[in-house]
Amino acid sequence: MTDAPAGPPDSLVVGMPHPGLRPWVDRYLGYREHAARPLVRRQAAGAFVVLILGWGDPLDVVDPRCATRGAYRVDSFVAGTFDGYCHTRTVGVGTGVELLLTPPAARRILGLPLRELTNRAVDVAQLPGGWLTRLRDRLAEASDWPRRFALLDAALAARLGAAEPVDPRLDRAWQRLTDTDGRIGVATLAAELGWSRRHLSVLFHREVGLPPKTTARLLRFQRAYATATAPGTGVDRAGWAVLAARCGYFDQSHLIRDFHEFAGARPTELLVTGSHPSNPG
Repeated sequence: MTDAPAGPPDSLVVGMPHPGLRPWVDRYLGYREHAARPLVRRQAAGAFVVLILGWGDPLDVVDPRCATRGAYRVDSFVAGTFDGYCHTRTVGVGTGVELLLTPPAARRILGLPLRELTNRAVDVAQLPGGWLTRLRDRLAEASDWPRRFALLDAALAARLGAAEPVDPRLDRAWQRLTDTDGRIGVATLAAELGWSRRHLSVLFHREVGLPPKTTARLLRFQRAYATATAPGTGVDRAGWAVLAARCGYFDQSHLIRDFHEFAGARPTELLVTGSHPSNPG
């Protein structure tokens, strides 16, 4: 049996969270798709946390570097920050909602240090408290997407309201990294926060999931990836060098190495074969 090409889902419904949640959650993405044959998608790495709450046929999340870090035969899972690409594989009818969370948001919503989820996909049933499983069941029972998005609003607002605060300097560190697309040096960032470089690296790694230097690389890659795959971009051979310079890479070969490491393909190959469009820009 051959794998089916990674086409778009049969239907997508985008929901905007309540304005009070916008700093934490970018959007809700409801989906339904049917795959008569095994459907495989490449998932590019990224400095974000993916939460899937589904109630259709199960899927596999496979990390080619380490099989035990994946999740198998699950309909709902959390994938922490990954510093390498992985694959999803499913067959049948999949229905659910996808949320992309910044690491600071995921740290508060999930209520655990994100290092526990680094380079891992975990069935939500294995997470403490069981609240995500109960939320998934309520979403499945809801009659339409507006009601589902309202349930998500209420559940996430409650989690954020009850969450213990994280050191605000970690939020500042994250914001500085994202504002600069990862171009700020770790030593400079630590000095701005009044921490040693080691203290910043250890705390950031524990709470956010990856060291600040790796996070900076992923943020730079995300910008390049989003730019290259935007509709109508049409990046040609000369354009890759321009893109590399625009996104803060030393040269084009540096950009190509990051694409190979974080997306599993050279940029030109990626645009031909495709990958999952969850990587935010």
